[in-house]
Amino acid sequence: MENSEVTKVVLLACGSFNPITNMHLRMFELARDHLEDTGNYRVIKGIISPVGDGYKKKGLIEASHRIEMVKLATETSDWVTVDPWEGQQADWVETAKVIRHHYQELLAAERSKDEVDTVRIGKKRRHEDRGGCSNGGRTGVPQLKLLCGADVLESFSVPNLWKPEDITEIVGHFGLVCITRAGSDAWKFLHQSDTLWRHRKNIHLVKEWVTNEISATHVRRALRRGQSVRYLLPDPVVQYIQELSLYTADSEEKNADIILAPLQKYSHGGN
Repeated sequence: MENSEVTKVVLLACGSFNPITNMHLRMFELARDHLEDTGNYRVIKGIISPVGDGYKKKGLIEASHRIEMVKLATETSDWVTVDPWEGQQADWVETAKVIRHHYQELLAAERSKDEVDTVRIGKKRRHEDRGGCSNGGRTGVPQLKLLCGADVLESFSVPNLWKPEDITEIVGHFGLVCITRAGSDAWKFLHQSDTLWRHRKNIHLVKEWVTNEISATHVRRALRRGQSVRYLLPDPVVQYIQELSLYTADSEEKNADIILAPLQKYSHGGN
């Protein structure tokens, strides 16, 4: 029988996934093991949200291809899936807004479930007398946590890459599950940031002991050079890339002369 005090969690990973690698998928397994090992959480779903074309990152191929590759990569998973909403937006969407969108989806799903229960049981919606709770809790709505690598923690300190209030919202209201990699001192980034330190209890640092340095950048380089990338990516993804000849010298130069969307926006005082 499941402990009623256990909190349900949905993990959300945002990023380029250009292309998705086995390490991206491995992060979900590591995060779930870590959270459930505490005895306080049950991870019920993982969502991969590829960034849209409006992000303007150098070498970023079309979102439609990246979404399809994640779909292929997660076909054999019974809990990790792709969500195309972010990737389908014409303009770049801040990560905080993406998280809000998915949390609203969780709220809507819970309301729908409650309404079905109300009709079936003929009682008032069960959560009305339980009080509100931010980002999950007794209402039955799962918590939503951002899953990321240590490089995201490090990027919080890059000028004009993030809005300070967005960082506060992400780590304070939702929470982070951060997979640490060799050569990246996540504790150092946490310690150096007053915001991260203030919300450190909402940040889960997960050590990957089986070191795996698969990098999408290295994968693209190998593809450009005609080298094998098998066993670095799921086989259906490798086949998709090869069939469409997705990563070339030309594709790597895409957006080469364009400033990254957040840097464009925030360096000019945008909101």
